[in-house]
Amino acid sequence: MLRHLLPATTKVPSRTVVACGAWLKNTACLLQGDGVRWTALHGDLGDPVNCIALEHSVESLVAQADGAIEAVAHDLHPDFFSTRLAQRVADQLGVPAVAVQHHHAHIGVVMAEYGLQEPVIGLALDGVGLGTDGVAWGGELLWVEGTAWRRLGHLQSLPLPGGDAAAREPWRMAAAALHALERGNEITQRFSSGVGQMAAQTVQAMLKRGTNCPPTSGAGRWFDAAAGALGISIKQRFEAEAAIALEKMAEGYLALYGEPEQTDNYVLHANGTLDLRPLLATMFALADSGDPQAIARGAALFHLTLVNALVEWVDQAARLHNTHTIALGGGCFLNRVMTGRLSAELTRRGLRVLLPQTVSCGDAGLALGQAWVARQQL
Repeated sequence: MLRHLLPATTKVPSRTVVACGAWLKNTACLLQGDGVRWTALHGDLGDPVNCIALEHSVESLVAQADGAIEAVAHDLHPDFFSTRLAQRVADQLGVPAVAVQHHHAHIGVVMAEYGLQEPVIGLALDGVGLGTDGVAWGGELLWVEGTAWRRLGHLQSLPLPGGDAAAREPWRMAAAALHALERGNEITQRFSSGVGQMAAQTVQAMLKRGTNCPPTSGAGRWFDAAAGALGISIKQRFEAEAAIALEKMAEGYLALYGEPEQTDNYVLHANGTLDLRPLLATMFALADSGDPQAIARGAALFHLTLVNALVEWVDQAARLHNTHTIALGGGCFLNRVMTGRLSAELTRRGLRVLLPQTVSCGDAGLALGQAWVARQQL
């Protein structure tokens, strides 16, 4: 079913575009006129079964289109199955295959849903998406208008010791934070009891040498680092388990004790980088107390300080670029503690704050942003 998407008063291009979606929580969609037709949720494309399902779904979308499809959109990452599928289908149809950067697409979801044509400041917070520089992004401040966009800033990068393994084991991100704080010599002593001396020594050595430690600006990895530093999560059984546990502990503390006293445990650099390393230093100090209440306070403090930092970051960009519309996208906005406070404070400052309402703010809704961006380019 082609579901009505855009306000009736919104003037949109009539181009018809298929988008092949994200690597995680994959869905594809057909954007036609002011409506969107979605496939079922396929899941992660690391599973061949899900890849086959996506292939069949895209074939179905092409067959259901009312008229000619004029482009097939996909993620910027060249090695994703969804990218290769989009390129093959586009070749078969004789139309362009349009690569869309992951976080640009997250903001594109908001622009599509609200029919935005004016410039926006986009805050995209998630785990990972390939950047235009070939580095893993995920904590991005963007300026977007029509087909034009640029990166205004990003979260301070952290190394990923062991690459993808660091996204599954929050203690590795906590170790990366220690290294970034120039306290890497504490890693083995701090983590040996939880993960074994050999693993802790190996990660300490990797970080010291810079071996297999690609950088990332991903917001999700900062949540992991905080959970690992506080001892809330060592290894994850499923995606975002550490962030969910951190949020739950913060909610519990705030309900019982209210908001803890805060300090500006972050640095906003002139180049647009938001540095949370001072906040992580506080997390380690609270964990060292061994007091469960202090650790819960740390979880609350992490969320509240992050909100304060994001508000300052976004507000500065909005004033500098003379726009009052803020678009929020990415899976981190499923976090209610952060999102509710962030939206309220930005609104209090006179900014218009928009989040996706009819589709997921995470990767399950990403295809809509891909399709929207591709259609604007046409």
